[in-house]
Amino acid sequence: MTAEQRKRREEVRIRAADLFEENVKVPCAARELWVSEKSVYQWRRAWVSGGREALRSQGPTGYDCRLDPDLRVQLSTWPEEGPAAHRWADEQVWTAARVRTLIGRTFHLSYGASEVTRLPHRMGSRVQMPARPAAERDEDAVTAWQEAAWQEVKPSGRRPARCGTVLTALLMPGFCGPPLRDGPARKPWPAQKS
Repeated sequence: MTAEQRKRREEVRIRAADLFEENVKVPCAARELWVSEKSVYQWRRAWVSGGREALRSQGPTGYDCRLDPDLRVQLSTWPEEGPAAHRWADEQVWTAARVRTLIGRTFHLSYGASEVTRLPHRMGSRVQMPARPAAERDEDAVTAWQEAAWQEVKPSGRRPARCGTVLTALLMPGFCGPPLRDGPARKPWPAQKS
């Protein structure tokens, strides 16, 4: 959550404190603030025990990065060096597992693969588009495929019918309740003998 979003949420909580001071009921306060009643009840408990200060933002949530700023600078140089500079000769692609292994080797810190995928974002990097299209890309072949084959494999955008829909009831009378058309209802399981 950004600082601006935290500030906006804090303003909502402070507005809730104003409503508490006016003895506005919780359901009415929730409707006015466009939040859940559960949130208003939590804020009210905090307001009763600690006043307006209890409703102030506590700052960003989550864990601090375990890499010191100087280690993050060293980590930021690795993409330009490439995997070959760090003893991976087979494929020149950085993966989360490789970065995780390299952090363990170099900094003696244990990171999970999901933590490694969040590191670039935490360090200010963003996903980048390639500077130029691939040299092997054939625009004519792509266009021809889109016109010919894509219409056959493209999903229709409709979800499959579920039990309870008219289509299911028509195709399987008696499966989802009483039949929609005249005729005996079929049971989806064999009748039990008594």
